[in-house]
Amino acid sequence: MKKLLLICLGLVIMNTIQAQTNTWKTLSEVTFKIGQDDFGEVYLPVFSPNIKKIEGKEVTLSGFIIPFEGLFKPNHIILSSLPLAECFFCGSGGPETVAEVHLNGNVKYTEKKVIVKGKLYLNAADPEQLMYVLRDAEITGVEN
Repeated sequence: MKKLLLICLGLVIMNTIQAQTNTWKTLSEVTFKIGQDDFGEVYLPVFSPNIKKIEGKEVTLSGFIIPFEGLFKPNHIILSSLPLAECFFCGSGGPETVAEVHLNGNVKYTEKKVIVKGKLYLNAADPEQLMYVLRDAEITGVEN
């Protein structure tokens, strides 16, 4: 009985990790087109059908909190699929590797990988937000 319970627990953990990985993989299916705004050329996201399928749905992402000095708020964070040294804002990853997260509660900054669950919204128009936004989100775990 204990073996069966351990096997079931292992499968649940593997499915959760795979779902998180698959969500980031799906979000990487974005392409860009060149548009215009008041300041000149801008790159506008073109979301794949797979990305559009999960818009408005609850998704789970694992990643790292990006500590923007003076901008970190306990209930509004930026989550990166890559560690800080490789994240979009440090020059290595693309804009598809980060998400803006609006939490229902507060979180303390950690350098560890966190697991976040929330509703996914797509942003193709507002330059003040990232193109992926999670709302009504919560931290469901911290990885070592």
